[in-house]
Amino acid sequence: MALEFTVSYVKDATDVFRMYKRLGDRAMEQMPDDALFAALDAESNSIAIIVKHVSGNLRSRWTDFLISDGEKPDRDRDSEFEAPPKTRAELMDLWESSWKILFGSLAQLADADLTRTITIRGEAHSVMQAINRGITHTSYHVGQIVFLAKHLAGAKWSVLTIPRGKSAQFNAKVSSGKASQR
Repeated sequence: MALEFTVSYVKDATDVFRMYKRLGDRAMEQMPDDALFAALDAESNSIAIIVKHVSGNLRSRWTDFLISDGEKPDRDRDSEFEAPPKTRAELMDLWESSWKILFGSLAQLADADLTRTITIRGEAHSVMQAINRGITHTSYHVGQIVFLAKHLAGAKWSVLTIPRGKSAQFNAKVSSGKASQR
């Protein structure tokens, strides 16, 4: 899954986060406004609720990343699963502002910081562990966003990666050096 060859963990982690943000962006772009707020059933979350939760998590974890606990005292995690923003614009503002915090924090890190200790919910983590925790949490929820968007779009869905049945063609492009990064 290498996006670009690097020996910098911080650069690679940043690129992976950017890839997942882009997947979420592209999935949500395909949704009519009302579909962002649709849930499959009473126990399911809508894309808007997932965005609200991811945004709350990113804001809490990455604000003052090296100097304060990753679970901020003002975070009310339970409320992230209630009453999403009312419009696409509000939802996307929330999404973008939280990613801006993440990328701003990552931009300040160097690989030498990876062994520093930070806390999340009072538990010690190396910076590398915290980044891994962030990637896995975020990718899990972006996967949910993509799944819901694909389900709700139905036949109107435009694939975000290699289209079904096109792997051989993509592999041929890769081996000839003609593949573009998705």
